[in-house]
Parts: sequence; structure tokens; C-alpha cells
Amino acid sequence: MTGEKVALITGASSGIGAATARLLAERGMRVVVNYLHSKDAAEGVVADIEKAGGQAMAVQADVREADAVRVMIDNVDATWGGVDVLVHNALTPYAIKSFQDMTWTELGGKLDDELKAAFVVTKAVLPHMTGHGGRVIYLGTGLSRRPREGMIALGTAKAALTQFARYLAQELGPQGITVNVVEPGPVAETRISSVIDEEQNHRLVAATPLGRLARPADVARAVAFYAGEDSAFMTGTTAAVNGGTAMY
Repeated sequence: MTGEKVALITGASSGIGAATARLLAERGMRVVVNYLHSKDAAEGVVADIEKAGGQAMAVQADVREADAVRVMIDNVDATWGGVDVLVHNALTPYAIKSFQDMTWTELGGKLDDELKAAFVVTKAVLPHMTGHGGRVIYLGTGLSRRPREGMIALGTAKAALTQFARYLAQELGPQGITVNVVEPGPVAETRISSVIDEEQNHRLVAATPLGRLARPADVARAVAFYAGEDSAFMTGTTAAVNGGTAMY
């Protein structure tokens, strides 16, 4: 894709989102760095991109809120003319506990947040994509296929997101819009990695044929593949970025 393409990355102030923003900018896209609270970090990502010769802008919005997303997209439209690539990476809060200790508010709330955010932000970007194609990439998790203790809320919600993506892929394909999912396993250097203690970390690494956990840059490269022309005839697919921990 050329420099005319605009990529919106939600939750892009750190971790996978920030790595993706930097990589897509490096590959010639104009990048919208969405954030919720971390303004300084988001502006730092933009500064890194601009220092490297790319184009980027930081825009605040809670992607669960339709009005906030509408304002963000209007801002992008006014500046760059619309979004061609959506990377929905923003992670909404979730409880880490067993099912027996969990309330419906915790489990149902995570399901609602996950799907509402994907629904709202995708609805907002589709008008610009319709008629000339586009790329939609959702960040899932290997936990949706391979359960881990205490992660039922996140794993269930992301499994629903992956199926949501397949339905969109079927519906939007005739318009030239592809919809795919990147499912990382455990990723170092992210907020989620902070819930993995040292013993768990050693076990996860030992179970990974490639001998280490993923890094944000590993996931970003898979996202960039789906955002580019090499994946033009791929839709409704899921890429597992887990070093071989799980093989589907």
C-alpha cells in the first residue's frame, strides 16, 4: 500500500498497538494513533514516527463510545480523507479469576465491551472503505482457543470477536474489504504480560518450540501483512503468532 493509505490503530500508545503504528508508518502509511488515557505515550509514538520521516497523528477516543469514535473519524476525515486500514487493538478491562468466583457483570461486561468496541469502530470506518476496498484487522488472543486458568473473561470475549470477524468477512467481501484476525499467544513487554509471574513465564517459554515469548514487533509484522497487498485474497482467516505453542 502507498503513502495515500491511512491506518487507524486503536489502543496504539504502547505494546502491540505502538509497534504496529511504527511499522505501518515505516511501510508508507499515514497512521492514526488512538489512545484513551495515555496522551503523552501516544504523542511519543507520533514523535518517533515523524522523526523517522513518517506521518502520524494522535487522537483520543474511548472506542466503546459511538459519539467519541464519530468525532475521531471526523477528525481523520478532515485531515486525511478517511480510514483505509483499521487495526482494532484496544484492550478493554477484564477480570482475572475463576468462573466460580466471577459475576455475570464481570463476564457479561467484558463480552459487551469487546463486541461493542469492535462494532462501533468498524461501523465508523466502513463508509470510506465501501466502494474501493479496505482492510480490517482485529487483535484476538490464543486464549480463545487454548484456555488458561483465570482468563475465562478475556478468552470468551475474544472468541466471540473472532467469530464476529468471520461474519463480517463474508458480508464485506463483495465490497473488496478483507477482515482478518491476528491471535497472539503470550506477548512480552505488554500490560497483559504483567499478570504472568516468573514461574508461569518459564513454563510458557518451555512450551514454545521457538524458545521465547512473542514480542510486540512479532505481532505487528503479522498485522502489517494483513494490512498490505500481499494478503489481498485472504479474508476470514486467523493468524496465530505464538511461536508454535499451539498449532491449528
